[in-house]
Amino acid sequence: MPRQIHATAIVEPGAELGEEVVIGAYAYVGAQVRLGAGTVLHHHAVVEGNTALGAQCEVFPFACIGAKTQDLKYRGGNPGVRIGDRNVFREYVSVHGATKDGEFTVLGHDNTILAYSHVAHDCQLGSHIVASNSVGLAGHVVVEDHVALGAKCGVHQFCRIGAYAMVGAMSKIVQDVPPYIIADGIPAIARSINKVGLERNGFAPDRLEAIKQAFRVFYRAGHNRTQAFEQMHAHPLGQSADFQHFLRFVERSERGVVAGR
Repeated sequence: MPRQIHATAIVEPGAELGEEVVIGAYAYVGAQVRLGAGTVLHHHAVVEGNTALGAQCEVFPFACIGAKTQDLKYRGGNPGVRIGDRNVFREYVSVHGATKDGEFTVLGHDNTILAYSHVAHDCQLGSHIVASNSVGLAGHVVVEDHVALGAKCGVHQFCRIGAYAMVGAMSKIVQDVPPYIIADGIPAIARSINKVGLERNGFAPDRLEAIKQAFRVFYRAGHNRTQAFEQMHAHPLGQSADFQHFLRFVERSERGVVAGR
């Protein structure tokens, strides 16, 4: 199928369009934009700036991808946005470019970002993330793979959210959220492991047990951080990949991690 560009759409000279790209009525594509094969821009969608979208992405009406950072430290240059394949951006989503010249806001593959959500400058998102309506990610936030973000949750700048975590709706994230857990509240605290989400993603019972043990030692055994790390390094399941991921994540936290209840 050839490219389909509506007569009212504006595609600036210099934009690179892959095969089978569809651009709807009154959509705008900037001069530095690259759109991968099969990507669809619905009517009134905007992709601008130094922005590359991979194949088979879908940008819904009034979404704006690649706009200039809101960071007041911006001093010019040509920062941008890099987005992988099969990402969906629903109505009024905004994804802003990075702040410093030559740097990028990055999203991986197969993410679904629902209406009115915002991905700020310099965020680094993995793949298979679902962000419900009106999620706000401040600058420099890191979100690992397979994370679920509940509607209207807000994430403070420089926070990290670990793989397979779930953040409850309307939660306030001001510290790092370890992988595999459910965090909820204002401010959010660690509630439990994300058992249902992990099972839906094919985690076998032995993997679930390793994650459960890591969570218990870190959050439920009454240890301070130093004691928890000592116990985790000595734990019989401590060499499993999931246990190690949890341990490395919390050890490397610079903001601290969400508290337990």
